[in-house]
Amino acid sequence: MPERLAEMLLDLWTPLIILWITVLPYIYMAPMAPSQVLPNGSGLGLNVLSEEQRVLNRSKRGWVWNQMFVLEEFSGPEPILVGRLHTDLDPGSKKIKYILSGDGAGTIFQINDITGDIHAIKRLDREEKAEYTLTAQAVDWETNKPLEPPSEFIIKVQDINDNAPEFLNGPYHATVPEMSILGTSVTNVTATDADDPVYGNSAKLVYSILEGQPYFSIEPETAIIKTALPNMDREAKEEYLVVIQAKDMGGHSGGLSGTTTLTVTLTDVNDNPPKFAQSLYHFSVPEDVVLGTAIGRVKANDQDIGENARSSYDIIDGDGTALFEITSDAQAQDGIIRLRKPLDFETKKSYTLKVEAANVHIDPRFSSRGPFKDTATVKIVVEDADEPPVFSSPTYLLEVHENAAINSVIGQVTARDPDVSSSPIRFSIDRHTDLERQFNINAEDGRITLATPLDRETSMWHNITIIATEIRNHSQISRVPVAIKVLDVNDNAPEFASEYEAFLCENGKPGQVIQTVSAIDKDEPKTGHFFLYSLLPEMANNPNFTIKKNEDNSLSILAKHSGFNRQKQEVYLLPIIISDSGNPPLSSTSTLTIRVCGCSSDGVVQSCNVEAYVLPIGLSMGALIAILACIILLLVIVVLFVTLRRHKNEPLIIKDDEDVRENIIRYDDEGGGEEDTEAFDIATLQNPDGINGFLPRKDIKPDLQFMPRQGLAPVPNGVDVDEFINVRLHEADNDPTAPPYDSIQIYGYEGRGSVAGSLSSLESSTSDSDQNFDYLSEWGPRFKRLGELYSVGESDKET
Repeated sequence: MPERLAEMLLDLWTPLIILWITVLPYIYMAPMAPSQVLPNGSGLGLNVLSEEQRVLNRSKRGWVWNQMFVLEEFSGPEPILVGRLHTDLDPGSKKIKYILSGDGAGTIFQINDITGDIHAIKRLDREEKAEYTLTAQAVDWETNKPLEPPSEFIIKVQDINDNAPEFLNGPYHATVPEMSILGTSVTNVTATDADDPVYGNSAKLVYSILEGQPYFSIEPETAIIKTALPNMDREAKEEYLVVIQAKDMGGHSGGLSGTTTLTVTLTDVNDNPPKFAQSLYHFSVPEDVVLGTAIGRVKANDQDIGENARSSYDIIDGDGTALFEITSDAQAQDGIIRLRKPLDFETKKSYTLKVEAANVHIDPRFSSRGPFKDTATVKIVVEDADEPPVFSSPTYLLEVHENAAINSVIGQVTARDPDVSSSPIRFSIDRHTDLERQFNINAEDGRITLATPLDRETSMWHNITIIATEIRNHSQISRVPVAIKVLDVNDNAPEFASEYEAFLCENGKPGQVIQTVSAIDKDEPKTGHFFLYSLLPEMANNPNFTIKKNEDNSLSILAKHSGFNRQKQEVYLLPIIISDSGNPPLSSTSTLTIRVCGCSSDGVVQSCNVEAYVLPIGLSMGALIAILACIILLLVIVVLFVTLRRHKNEPLIIKDDEDVRENIIRYDDEGGGEEDTEAFDIATLQNPDGINGFLPRKDIKPDLQFMPRQGLAPVPNGVDVDEFINVRLHEADNDPTAPPYDSIQIYGYEGRGSVAGSLSSLESSTSDSDQNFDYLSEWGPRFKRLGELYSVGESDKET
C-alpha cells in the first residue's frame, strides 16, 4: 500500500514540476542596485523582466547577472526573451547602444541595441549545445565609443525530457550453461539517455523485462540479467528471446522508454548418458577377409553435443575378444569393429561380443543421473571361403654343409589346404629367388635337395621362396621364405695374408726380427683360427734364419747370425709351412723372400742391389741406367750393321772354280746304296709317297699360292737321266716360289733299304763340324769319291 501511494503522489507532482521548469525563466529578476559593482568593475547589469512583472513592479533581489537560461525545444510565434542588459550609465536618454558578440550572436541570439533585450530567434537543443558564451558592451550611440569595458556572460540551455533511452549495443547475445541454478548471472545491458543526468529525472533509467518471463529476471537499476528458473534443459529448449525496456523519469508515467532484445543460448553440459539404438547387432564376414578390415559399425546416441557427446567403445566380453577390436570414429561418433586375427570357418563359425560405449568427459555434478555408458551385443557369423594353402611354419631355416653331395636332401617344407575339400598341394621354387638353380624341390612332398655344389666362402646364405599351389584351384597359392645357411667345412688351407718381402740389413744383429707375418684362412671354425708354423723338414736346421710363433697367431722371422753380405748372396728364400687346426687339418707352403740390403747405422734401409755396392761415389742409379742403355743401343747398331754387310757380300750361287761341289745336285732321294744295282734307274730317284701328289718344297715358305704340278707317272727303267734332270730344271725355272738359286733341287726321299742310312744332314741334330766322314772310305769304291770330297772340305775348314 505505501508503494502504491508513493507512485500516486509522483504521478500528481510530475506535471507541476514540468510547469515550474517551463515558467522559471519568466520569473522577475530585479535590476542591479546602482551602487552594486560588477566583478569587472562595470556598471552593466541584467534585468530579466516580463511584461506582467513590469506592470506589477514587483521587486526582487539582485542577481549575479553573468548567467542566463533558456528552455530548449521551446517554439512559439515570437522570439523568446532571454534577458535584458542595462548599465548605470544609461539615464534613459537613448544615447547608449548595446552591442552583443560571441557564440550565436546575430544568428541564434539577437539584442535590441536600445533596450538591451536579448531574444532567442531559433529553436535550441541542449543535446547539440548546452551553453553559449557571449560578450556584451555599451557604446555611445553617435560615436560608437565604448562607455565601459566589455562584459562576458553565459547563456545555458535548460534541459527537458525530449530524448528516449537507447541501447547502443543491442541486440544482445549471451550464453548460460544448461541446468544452472536459480539466480545465475547471464549478462548485463546498458542504455543511454541524451538528456541532462544532473537536472531532474530526465536521464534516470529503470530497466524491466517485457518478454522472457518466467525464465529470466533483471535488476532495475544495474540491468543485470539472471536466471529465474533452475535446471533449464538445453535438450528441451536451447534458445530464449528476452525483450528488455529502459524507461527514464525513474520509470514513472510520462517518462520515455527504449527497448532491445537479448538472445540467450543454453550451452551444453554432459547431463545425458550414451544409448545404443539397438541392443543386438548382426554382422557376417568371409573367413579370408584381410586383417584390419572393417566388419561393421555400432553407434550409441547421445543427446549432448560436442565433447560431451564423445564416447569411447570397448569390447568387454565375448568369445571373440582376441580376434576382433573396436575403434572410435571421432567424426561419426560410432564404433568400428575390425578384424584383428585371421578367421577360420572350419574352426569356428560364429562369435558373440559385448560392446560398451562410455562418455569420455563426465561432469561430476551430474554423476547422480546414473552411469554414463551403455552396452550392446554383437553377433558375427563367419562365412566359408576357398583359402590358399597354409604352411606349417611362417618361415623355414635350413642348414647344409658346403661339401654336401648333389641331390642330397637339405630339408622339407609342408603345407595343407585348410578348406574342408582339402585339395592336394604342389610345391615349387620361385626361380626369381634361385637364379643359379642351386636347389630343387620335390613337387609332392616338399623335400628340398641340392642341385649344384655349394661354397660357403662364396655365399654363406641362400634365401629362396617356396610356392604351394592347390592342384584343384591353381589361383590359390601361398609363399613361404626359406633361409638356407651353408655350414663351413675345412676345405681351405691357410696362406700368407699378403705377399711379404723382408729386408735384412748387412749390419744386423743375431736374433733380430726381420719380418712378422700373419696368415689367413677362408674357413671360419667355431673355435676361431689357430695356425701352426714350421720350416720345411729339409730346412729345419736353417743356418741363417729361425721362426718364432707369437701369441696373436702371427709369426716372427729372426736372423741367426750377423755378417750377411749381399755380394755373396743377395736374396734368401725361406719356405714356411702353415697349418690350420681343422679336422682334418690343412696346410700350405708359402715362401718368404728375404733381401739383403745395405742399411745405415740406425737400421734404415738404403739400398738392396748388388750393383749399388760397387758404384763409385757420386754416381746415381739413374745415371748408371742411362749409361747402360746407351751402350746397349750402340751394340745393337753395330750388330745390325755387320749383319747387313755380310748379307750384302755373300753371293747367291757359289762360283768358285776350285770347289768341286759346284756341280753336285743334292736330292732327298739318296738311292738304294750298295743294294742299288741299277745306278741310273730313274725310278730310284722318285719318292713313292709323292708319285700321285705334289711334294711341297721344304727349303722356303712360298709367298704366292702356286698350283701344284701334276705328279710324274712312273717310268720304266732305262729312262735317260739327262732328260729327267732337264725336265726338272725347266719346272724349277718356271716355278715362282722357287729360290733364286734354281739349279739346286732338294728331295726329301732317301731311298729304301740302304744299309748306310740317310746321307742328309737336314734332320741331324749335330752340325757338320761335329761329324767324322772317315767312315765313307770304308763303304766301298762307290763312296770313295764322296769320302774324298768331304775330307777335302774338312781340311779346308781347318785351314
